[in-house]
Amino acid sequence: MNFYMTFGTAGFLEDLKEGINVGELLLMQGEDNAVLMHETTEQSSFNSGKKFEVLDASGDFSTGKYAVLNNIPVTQEGRPVFEYRFSQRARLIEEEEGFVAIRVLRPIDSDTYVILTLWEEESNFTKWQESQAYSKAHEKRGTSEGVDQKESVFPRPSFVTSYHAPTPEDDTTHN
Repeated sequence: MNFYMTFGTAGFLEDLKEGINVGELLLMQGEDNAVLMHETTEQSSFNSGKKFEVLDASGDFSTGKYAVLNNIPVTQEGRPVFEYRFSQRARLIEEEEGFVAIRVLRPIDSDTYVILTLWEEESNFTKWQESQAYSKAHEKRGTSEGVDQKESVFPRPSFVTSYHAPTPEDDTTHN
């Protein structure tokens, strides 16, 4: 499965979305921009953006209302270790209240993997972060067994971005 993301204004991406009839689409609004995500077996209709292969998927991403993208740069040598770790994940997140979907995305033309989780509301994500299931999923982080301790795997720090489903207040196409 292929996964694509392109960024821009909500109005521009809404127009772009209208022309795509294959696959699943999700338009989300961020603090400074919007993102249009496209999951498909076909090639993307986007002229620019990020390209990924879906390594792991659970849930229907097109129904998400709040998205958290954990962007994790990984060296070429570190890819097998990183991917193995995610293939062994506990899958506890799927049981959390308000969970909608997860995608583990392998980059096609960059070094940054994306772990995308989608939620019904931001508060559901916050509750997940405070849960025992979250602690279990991240129990090796910061220990000698944690993949985060393998400096050669990560060329630079990871970062998190978040987006929400557009609301009428976000609509800039009719102002």
